[in-house]
Amino acid sequence: MTQPVSGRFPLALLLLRVSVFLVMGMWSLDKFLHPDHASAVFQAFYGLGEIGTGLIYLVGAVQLVIILGFVAGFKKPLTYGLVLLMHGASTFVAFPRYLDPFTAPNLLFFAAWPMLASCFTLFWLRDLDTLWTVDRHPRNPLADGTKLR
Repeated sequence: MTQPVSGRFPLALLLLRVSVFLVMGMWSLDKFLHPDHASAVFQAFYGLGEIGTGLIYLVGAVQLVIILGFVAGFKKPLTYGLVLLMHGASTFVAFPRYLDPFTAPNLLFFAAWPMLASCFTLFWLRDLDTLWTVDRHPRNPLADGTKLR
């Protein structure tokens, strides 16, 4: 006997959440380990001038707090929403790269789109994301036997 669709959501959403966390975790760590690289990214993609190491560390710390809350499933509307906004901004700010995909390393930027879809999926289905989360939704919308159409 196979498990109903509603019972398969938690594991799938957990895997999405952990994989998004891994990527964003590397971005956060980069701000601490290579603040000059992070500063160059802010300058090249966001048009910001030279950013000092202290500000890069602050941005990294804020980002780290958000993604730790996200991976823990804490305050889902807030943390999942902020992760979606952060990744959405980084995806859309690189738009010129998508117009010239075969100039190195622009093809790598296309990996941002499935991750953005993952961030949206997690935000959209946050009430079903209950496996290993701090904040479990009080009532799983599919637990009452509601059929998926």
